[in-house]
Amino acid sequence: MKPLEEGNQLMLDFNKIATIATRCPDVIPVAIQHADTQEVILVAYTNEKAFRMTVETGTLVLWSTSRNELWEKGKTSGETFELIEARVNCEQNSLLYRVRPRRGAICHTKNRAGQPRNCYYRRIRPGTMDLENTDP
Repeated sequence: MKPLEEGNQLMLDFNKIATIATRCPDVIPVAIQHADTQEVILVAYTNEKAFRMTVETGTLVLWSTSRNELWEKGKTSGETFELIEARVNCEQNSLLYRVRPRRGAICHTKNRAGQPRNCYYRRIRPGTMDLENTDP
């Protein structure tokens, strides 16, 4: 078990944005929302090239801040996403992509049944700050 991804202890990474700013200065955040359920399924980053590819191809392409490269979400697993709509915020410094999974869910983690799930599968318990897995 990977404690960060499967554990019940809250370990927030408050340095993520600072790290990205030094390694990948030309990116903006993108909230990825399931077009049918309205659920936020991922928050990621895009640069101009990834943004243009997403809009032009209708397939979700992001910028991997950990690998410093274009990332077609789900290309290796087959869990790709169709872009339904792209929106921009009032300050034009973040995006919202409404997507539809072509198959499955979005996260690289799987539940006990071996099914991919959405990235926000743990709830923070007030008081204890422990995590509760809502899709074990």
